[in-house]
Amino acid sequence: MTGIIYRPLVTEKSTQLQEKGIYAFEVDLKSNKIDIARAIQKKFNVTVTNVRTMNYKGKLKTQLTRRGRFTGKTSHFKKAIVTLKEGDKIDLFENI
Repeated sequence: MTGIIYRPLVTEKSTQLQEKGIYAFEVDLKSNKIDIARAIQKKFNVTVTNVRTMNYKGKLKTQLTRRGRFTGKTSHFKKAIVTLKEGDKIDLFENI
């Protein structure tokens, strides 16, 4: 179960949703909703009511320079949107 949650996704939209008890995380590509819920409950000691997941494909990026054209690719990743039981809260910045 270790290594399922990579990092929290902190964006303007996810910060607004945190007030409602909804949090976003980048998770392992092979994990399922049950594994994600268990990992969140174990790590943060909260009760998860709903998990939604989205798979993002990597994009091709091209950079033109004086030395020529360089192409690369961004990584694939999976995003999980987790809804907590009313009253539960995750403090993402407590260890900073």
